[in-house]
Amino acid sequence: MSNLSAVSDVSSVATVVVPESVRFRAACPDCRARFELAAGAIRLAIGATSRTTFYSFTCPECDAAVRRPAGERIVELLTDGGVRTLRLHTRP
Repeated sequence: MSNLSAVSDVSSVATVVVPESVRFRAACPDCRARFELAAGAIRLAIGATSRTTFYSFTCPECDAAVRRPAGERIVELLTDGGVRTLRLHTRP
């Protein structure tokens, strides 16, 4: 059983349908393996600057935690592909 909750007012909620077949090519800087990852295996953090905007994943070959910078085009591709996004906020 999944942990999904129902939305009562569906008309006011924007829905993006992403096929489960969306995959992203990636590489591990530690073991140098190349592979494809599903959107659910990647996390995207969007910060106030390019230094605080990045994506991360765990290498399926060596279990290394990988963190890579994400420019505007990468952010667009990942968000359009259904990658979960965390928006980082800075205090004024």
